[in-house]
Amino acid sequence: MNHEYYMQQALTLARMGWPQVAPNPLVGCVIVKGTEIVASGYHEQYGKPHAEVNAISALPGSVSPSDCILYVTLEPCAHHGKTPPCAELIINKGFKTVVTAGRDPNPLVAGKGTEMLKEAGITVITGILEKQARELNKRFMCFFEEKRPYYLLKWAITADGVISKIPPPKNREENWITRREAQEYVHGIRAEVMGIFVGKNTVLYDNPHLTTRLVKGKNPVRIFIDRKLEVPDTFNIYNREAQTIVFNGVKDEQKDHIRWIKLDFDKDVLSQVNEKLYDLQIQSVLVEGGAFLVNEFVKKDLWDEVLVFQNPDLYFNEGLKGPVFALKNSFELVGNDKLFHHFKNEALPAVGPLEKEIF
Repeated sequence: MNHEYYMQQALTLARMGWPQVAPNPLVGCVIVKGTEIVASGYHEQYGKPHAEVNAISALPGSVSPSDCILYVTLEPCAHHGKTPPCAELIINKGFKTVVTAGRDPNPLVAGKGTEMLKEAGITVITGILEKQARELNKRFMCFFEEKRPYYLLKWAITADGVISKIPPPKNREENWITRREAQEYVHGIRAEVMGIFVGKNTVLYDNPHLTTRLVKGKNPVRIFIDRKLEVPDTFNIYNREAQTIVFNGVKDEQKDHIRWIKLDFDKDVLSQVNEKLYDLQIQSVLVEGGAFLVNEFVKKDLWDEVLVFQNPDLYFNEGLKGPVFALKNSFELVGNDKLFHHFKNEALPAVGPLEKEIF
């Protein structure tokens, strides 16, 4: 059997669930009899049937599961959640062989699904295209293996490396760096993450909405640090367009769509943030600034992707310099702006002096 070929078909199916399945992983499944794929399915939306259920439901009545091999891109679940255990369904249907890409890191599963199948006498082959499957679910893997969100750091710079005029102009448009296409691109990223994170000064200076208003998509949870609760509740970040989390040094409180979470600012702030966001099941976060907050993530090597947009035609000549990071030579064009996209395993950042603290 060409296990890699059939697993690749399942991986291709799995991608179709993005981003509707979050916070669940992307999973695809194909059922093969002989050399023919006789049924397939993928996890289409959070709370709805898993990939295995959809594939098994599509299996023609004339085909016996005992004559088939079931390929799935992640270990079948073994617990009752919003849906029954897929491992139990596979056993009850009579499959004799199951091929998986790898282990599910969720503690509710974490080997239990594979163990359940084996105890029922099913042959389980694992590790097929595991690297590709992990890459597909890198946010999910990071969250459960490192017990923190998957962090994407993003900022925009002028041709001379400035991220903002100082002082910030009253007319916000005078401080805009990227053009419409890049702004829409970023809003698309926002629609694919569970949280968006900024510092207090970014909120005070820009009064951002932090929503996906330029594209169609769900608004992420807005997160910001305001140690002394200095941001007025009339600011956009407190409106009802999205949920808001305020890390602060004053209080723990929940009111409607706003949650205040008290931190100990005498201890490592980002470690506490990681712990709180993990507890809240926020698997991916886009960090949009300001310079100190982003630099803190870089300094602590706490990032998974970095996206730097540059307007090559715009010069501020002076102002706040962007975070110090060694950009690679290659870039892609988003409209007329450059996008430098780094992944953790590609390059190590060069960290310089931090800007003044904004916590």
